[in-house]
Amino acid sequence: MKIIDLLKREGISLNPDVKDKSGAIDFLVDLMDKSGRLSDKKEYKKGVLEREAQGTTGIGEGVAIPHSKNKAVKEAGLSAMVIKNGLDFESLDAQPAYLFFMIAAPDGENNVHLEVLSRLSTLLMDENFRQDLIDSKDKDEFLAMIDKAEKEKFKEEKAEEKAEADKEDDGYFVVLAVTACPTGIAHTYMAAEVMEKKAKEMGIKFKVETDGSGGVKNKLTKDEIEHAKCIIVAADREVEMARFNGKKVIQTKVANGINKAEELLTDAINEKAPIYEGGEVVDDDGAKESIGRQIYKHLMNGVSHMLPFVIGGGILIALAFLFDDASLGAKTFGSNTPFATFLKTIGDTAFGFMLPILAGYIAMSIGDRPALVTGFVGGAIANSGGSGFLGALLAGFIAGYLMVFLKKLFSKLPNSLEGMKPVLIYPLLGVLLIGAIMTFLVNPPVSILNTSLTNGLNAMGESSKVVLGIVLGAMMSIDMGGPFNKAAYVFGTASLTTGNYDIMAAVMIGGMVPPLAIALCATFFKNRFSKDERGSALTNYIMGASFITEGAIPFAAADPLRVIPSCAIGAGIAGGLSMLFGCTLRAPHGGLWVTAIIGNPLYYLAALAVGSLIGMALLAILKKPIHD
Repeated sequence: MKIIDLLKREGISLNPDVKDKSGAIDFLVDLMDKSGRLSDKKEYKKGVLEREAQGTTGIGEGVAIPHSKNKAVKEAGLSAMVIKNGLDFESLDAQPAYLFFMIAAPDGENNVHLEVLSRLSTLLMDENFRQDLIDSKDKDEFLAMIDKAEKEKFKEEKAEEKAEADKEDDGYFVVLAVTACPTGIAHTYMAAEVMEKKAKEMGIKFKVETDGSGGVKNKLTKDEIEHAKCIIVAADREVEMARFNGKKVIQTKVANGINKAEELLTDAINEKAPIYEGGEVVDDDGAKESIGRQIYKHLMNGVSHMLPFVIGGGILIALAFLFDDASLGAKTFGSNTPFATFLKTIGDTAFGFMLPILAGYIAMSIGDRPALVTGFVGGAIANSGGSGFLGALLAGFIAGYLMVFLKKLFSKLPNSLEGMKPVLIYPLLGVLLIGAIMTFLVNPPVSILNTSLTNGLNAMGESSKVVLGIVLGAMMSIDMGGPFNKAAYVFGTASLTTGNYDIMAAVMIGGMVPPLAIALCATFFKNRFSKDERGSALTNYIMGASFITEGAIPFAAADPLRVIPSCAIGAGIAGGLSMLFGCTLRAPHGGLWVTAIIGNPLYYLAALAVGSLIGMALLAILKKPIHD
């Protein structure tokens, strides 16, 4: 629908005597009514004001576009106004607005206001066009400039779209993507879903591969990769990249797949991406990744492979204590009965792989497959040598970069000896060197540090532990699956190996609060959420009960300044109360489903309820009521 078809001369006013935002809305509504578009001016104005209450329509750059989809609108229309000296419309850039367009859309007409809004926004991005409209001498000139700009702009776009359609109509996907998060549970699939939906809206032939906890799904084929214009890799851990050699690749965080899907797809379709060459890591700006970002991805590659061992083994160990009889011997508690011994033996075996797996896959992320055995052995030596979790982290990074060094060192060998490197040279030298480094350089000082940390945690007074619980709980909620969340969770799981079970309890309760607080707020304060948000919020009861913090991400992404502080405060209070009540958790996951193996379970549930209710109350206070 053309802008010029919706804007009548009687709906335009150039430089009227309007002094403030309220007066501007009243004047634009009057112009709309004079154009014959409204059946009830009062009802339409009510809709405009309700939309404005959700957030200003002063989009910045001197432009405001108030609008309403309303039952009081007889037919779609526009009104327009120029205020040459400008007025305060509470715009996003805090600057005066000079150019005003008001949109009226009938309630039953499918998103006509969004189409008009899109076309207007596109034209008004041109600074010269905006200034020409502000300087227009009369209404006819104003209309003529819009007509000319619209014909030129959208004729050009249609020609480009047709050319692209002709070019791409060969049965292949134009843009491909891979999503992967450290745990492979929530972010992986949320990013895939958001990008798929946005690609459909943009008319882009798109396919996404998910590398989640259940393995790779919807795997990209060699033929699809060959014919794609660009590949988006939204991942916080290493994925198979060699297959993309020679293709344009955008590498970015998995969170950007959720929050910046349109931007990523636009860059991909316009081929604004560097060509990927094996081993050359670039981010979505085309620059090499920072050292910090690379270290984080290597660490998360280890953590993602470690988690199934931690969760499976940890819960089995916790169940062993649940089904054992402490009266048969406190020192052997967990192995006093045959069934408990059976569970604990299996759990200990699985849990014992935690550190070697962590170190092995960190190393593999850095030095590729040859580094796996070196890292695995380094992690095992850390486990047996007393340096524990910190030692395994160091082992992984040392083993990875050690393998990079060995590859360079032996890169000049004759091609006839190439086959000996992965089966003899790398494993032999790698294992020997990592063994020496861990035994003589890493284990002694890190073991002392570990002992000091454990003693320090055990010696903490009640008030200090409460503060630690508050910090850990808040960290679980600050970025909901991001670096802070993962750092707190890794600290919690590491604490299980040293017997500090109260830390794991505080970590888990902090991760359960955000989705529960959002679900409660959507239930008891419905007018803070749209109809669609209320429907999706109900699933957060299950997500929160299951300790899946990521259920809160869509709400945090849509309104971060209100949602994140509310959830973080509630989560921090819950974590502090968990510590205060002396609650413990021997399992690294499970949510409410492992209540039976939580120490002081009733107090734990009380702490969870208090934190969730505080988060709910803060959300209800900070979020403005909206009207669907």
